[in-house]
Amino acid sequence: MPYMYYGLGFDPAYLALVVVSLVLGLATQSYINSTYRKWSHVPSDGYATGADIARRMLVSQGCEQVGIRSTPGHLTDHYDPRDNSLYLSPDNMGGGSVASVAVACHEAGHAVQKARGYGFMKIRTALVPVVNFASQMWMIIFFLGMFTAITQLYTIAIVLFAFSVLFQIVTLPVEFDASRRAIAYIEGSGMSRAQVEGAKKVLTAAALTYVAAALTSILQLLYLLNRSDRD
Repeated sequence: MPYMYYGLGFDPAYLALVVVSLVLGLATQSYINSTYRKWSHVPSDGYATGADIARRMLVSQGCEQVGIRSTPGHLTDHYDPRDNSLYLSPDNMGGGSVASVAVACHEAGHAVQKARGYGFMKIRTALVPVVNFASQMWMIIFFLGMFTAITQLYTIAIVLFAFSVLFQIVTLPVEFDASRRAIAYIEGSGMSRAQVEGAKKVLTAAALTYVAAALTSILQLLYLLNRSDRD
């Protein structure tokens, strides 16, 4: 993290940022893990697997062409627009729990977004190559500026980092909308009210991880802007 020192001592603002980031990250990860674990022990109505319900949701939305594939790991589930496929972790691919259904339908929601031309998803997809470059380069450019005392490099680095922050912000409505679509389908599928509420809790916990990541990035950007103005 740049600007680690204030004068000859440790920058207290930097320390506060690190503490806040750690607390937010640990708290949200703990919450999603505990919530997922609780509802992963509750069988879904009919004991259908996450992959089964996701497929039904896709068919109901006219997205039969979307693939469903397995990916290793725990909670590594994602939708890849490049090959138009859902990638579900083993627990959610073959698991028949409320948590499995919630996560799988959330990823199906992303596929429906692409099919419907959801605006924020288009923006997010367009930002991906820019953010991939910016996330790799901003720190390098920042330290080059620090070592060479070229202030313009600081500015370039902060602008690059700002693209990463923008990406995090745009990701929020994309994730919220995918969860909204998932819950709407689950409610209409006939799942009991208690299990629908469980699915909502799982997806709310997952959404908080994105909120925490965006908030941490915003705080870091504000810190960098403040320090660049003072130095």
